[in-house]
Amino acid sequence: MKGARGYYPMWLAPVASLFAAALIPVCALDAASPIHLAGELSGLVTDHGGRPQPGALVLLFNRQEQLLQRLSTDNGGTFSFGDLLPDLYSIRVTLASFLPASRDRVQVKPGMRSLLEVNLSHIFSSVQLVSTVPATGSLMNDNWKWALREDSSLRPILRLLPAIDDPLQRLHGYEKTAVFTGSRGLVRISASDGSLMNSDTGAGDLGTQFAFATSVYGDNHVRVSGNLGYGAASGAPAAAFRTTYSRDFLGAAPAVSVTMHQMFVPARVGQSLTGSAPGDSALPALRSIAVSFSDKTQLTDSITAEYGMELDNVTFLDHLHYVSPYGKLTWQLAHGKADFTYTSGNARPELGIGPSERNADLQRDLAALALVPRVTLGDGHARVQRGESYELGLSQRFGSREYRVEAYRQAVKNLALMVANPDAAGFEEDLLPDAFSNSALFNAGRFQSAGYTASVTQDLGDNYRVTVIYGTAGMLAARAGLSPIASAGDLRHALEAEQRPALTVRTSGTVKASGTRFIASYQWTNYTRSMPAPLFSTQSSRPEPGLNFVVKQPMPWRMEMTAELRNLLAQGYLPIASTGGSPLLLVNTPRSLRGGLAFVF
Repeated sequence: MKGARGYYPMWLAPVASLFAAALIPVCALDAASPIHLAGELSGLVTDHGGRPQPGALVLLFNRQEQLLQRLSTDNGGTFSFGDLLPDLYSIRVTLASFLPASRDRVQVKPGMRSLLEVNLSHIFSSVQLVSTVPATGSLMNDNWKWALREDSSLRPILRLLPAIDDPLQRLHGYEKTAVFTGSRGLVRISASDGSLMNSDTGAGDLGTQFAFATSVYGDNHVRVSGNLGYGAASGAPAAAFRTTYSRDFLGAAPAVSVTMHQMFVPARVGQSLTGSAPGDSALPALRSIAVSFSDKTQLTDSITAEYGMELDNVTFLDHLHYVSPYGKLTWQLAHGKADFTYTSGNARPELGIGPSERNADLQRDLAALALVPRVTLGDGHARVQRGESYELGLSQRFGSREYRVEAYRQAVKNLALMVANPDAAGFEEDLLPDAFSNSALFNAGRFQSAGYTASVTQDLGDNYRVTVIYGTAGMLAARAGLSPIASAGDLRHALEAEQRPALTVRTSGTVKASGTRFIASYQWTNYTRSMPAPLFSTQSSRPEPGLNFVVKQPMPWRMEMTAELRNLLAQGYLPIASTGGSPLLLVNTPRSLRGGLAFVF
């Protein structure tokens, strides 16, 4: 409508402008593509070598496990499910000659595409959610994809990814995760003067040790270790292997281990057991298999529980089965810690290896692998040495000085003692040849002891420390006024348990110039009529009888030379008169010299 002079009224102009401005976004919205609130689920299927796998069957289920869709991967190994309502879904991927892969509770978000990586293998098949990116035509444009390539906890900041032209790379848009990560290992080659067994704990070294650890897809940890070579006495091949699998789960790391031993026992004595002639090797091989479970849990901010159990099966003349549980509680204090340890069955020296030591998990596996079952003979049947130990300790550190007090109680069944000269005994049918030396093992029956230790450790700078330990040690002594030994029963009656004071001085350190690490210790006690009995201690600084040295020298190319000298003064040898003329020589900690070369990679 025009006015009287043929023009529009002046009030109509601003109204028309406002109306036109309101129509512009409406028209633009109609012309643009509709906004998608549904999500997508896409992925790439490869084998363990990263090669795409076409033709794999992919099944999509809802949270009620109902099949929604099925499709096959294309020539590039990719698949995609579109127009999915925001919810939780399950995925199943199968392909001939591979193990199926599955993943539950995959979240699909509105307007987003969830990207999966499916790795098919003959052993470990897995499905990983690698990232969540905006779907095509969603509320968010492509300018934000650089910030959504990774999870929020790992998302890069202030960084732009380069343009991606490959369709397969555009699909997943991430750096491929390696299957095996954090791989490390060590190999030890050692030689000895013939005494490769530490008699008090039953730890033996066959000459070559190796350990390897790796992580499979991050949370799965696999360790393999071995100890193999030739028996020092029998000359026959012997081997021990251990495999451990653990998984990170809610702050804990439960582990399952399988340990196997096999070695041949020389038939120097005890031919009456098999009816063989002297010199024949008719004794069966000593075989053992152990399945163990271990875990470590943080009960509170200051209390940690470490526990586990082991089921052992030993085959030698008889089939023996027994269970060895253990547990350790550690309470961290303001200036130290308090700990209580219980072990039953086998000794647990690996519990003394702290997490701060280099390759602590590998060191623990090798320590557990070296524990050979201590098999003896009793009443014509095979017996295994078993112990039960309680330890209670308290440590406090003040500046550069640390104090520790500890009380212990141990009880041992079928105590295995080493007879250095078995030919002098008149009861060879009760002696079992030792696979690690020219000695024999004797079943001394039961042994019990209880005592205490108190120690002070002084740090001398950053590289050296000195420890003084005083306490009581369990000993086996010969009774006074005994007649010469004629039988196994006489020898058991001739021995009695007693507690004797012992003073130990221990020094350790690292020579800064050469990197040489050393440990030297000496324990003083009355060794004239007694010898130290087995000590089921789990402490890393437990005292050792006699004079001992351990030296480790780093070398180029990740090598390390080692030298171990145990009980150099041959102390703790107990002679007992026998009817054969020569006295029986009982040894619990033989003198041994061992050198080796270690490779750490």
